[in-house]
Amino acid sequence: MPSAELSSWNNGPAKTAILDFVARVTSEGGPDHVPPADRIATFDNDGTLWCEQPLQVQFSFAQHRLNDMVARDPSLAERQPFKAYVEKDMAAIKAAGMRGLFEVGAAVHAGMTEEAFDRMARDWLAEAKHAGLGRLFTDLVYVPQLELVAYLQKHGFQIFIVSGGGIDLMRAFAEEVYKIPRHHVIGSSVKTRFEIQDGIGQLVKLPELNSFDDREVKPCNIGLHIGRRPILAFGNSDGDLAMLRYTKTGPGPRLALLLHHDDGTREFAYDREFRLSPLAEALDNAPQYGIDIVSMKRDWAEVFAP
Repeated sequence: MPSAELSSWNNGPAKTAILDFVARVTSEGGPDHVPPADRIATFDNDGTLWCEQPLQVQFSFAQHRLNDMVARDPSLAERQPFKAYVEKDMAAIKAAGMRGLFEVGAAVHAGMTEEAFDRMARDWLAEAKHAGLGRLFTDLVYVPQLELVAYLQKHGFQIFIVSGGGIDLMRAFAEEVYKIPRHHVIGSSVKTRFEIQDGIGQLVKLPELNSFDDREVKPCNIGLHIGRRPILAFGNSDGDLAMLRYTKTGPGPRLALLLHHDDGTREFAYDREFRLSPLAEALDNAPQYGIDIVSMKRDWAEVFAP
């Protein structure tokens, strides 16, 4: 393969595995050829496509909305689970995990229409910055992953995001930032109710979790929303392991990739600790499960765009 392919990836086993896999499944008449309709690739979002440290972007977004609500009703600051977020009690927040984070988000966005939520999310993302890195969250997407998504699309793959993050927040930027259609986004969701408001049919968010798209729920939602088993999957935590194994254990050629955040100079170095979604089982058992580990430090020539 020419070296110009995936130029932001360093030459090595991870890049070779990707190039070899795509060459095999797209080779007409070859033994591993996969028809375009079956070339499904799924990517986790937080920590796989963009930066998730020190906490997922969903946290900052929910915090923004909660601050507005507390300004109108100070009593919220004394009630859990809101109290932990108002006081930035990181021990309590991390103990609740990603599910707790999303449940807070569900509560603070209840009563909004999906269209109003989308406008608010877009406005927030246009200005919201990472406190430590001082850049817009949407600037902190991983260049090698943008390049990989485009490379796969060029070779007839359909790309889906399958994430524990909120589906509506991701849909507010996925098309513009990742070039992935919003209807190719699968994420955690709240229940909605249909209403006619001023003569217009609207979907109104309820303060009740519909689906928490993490761990074993990911393959279930892939089956529900895509209807085809992926042949390539990319994640970065134990929350993605079921999706990676669902992909890898199917028939025919398969590729499962696990991103290891081991670059504390260009981004953050972490795995088992300092995260809402730990990386332990997947990292320890990757060889046994046939999962290829991608080292941010070793395999990526760059992380963020300049």
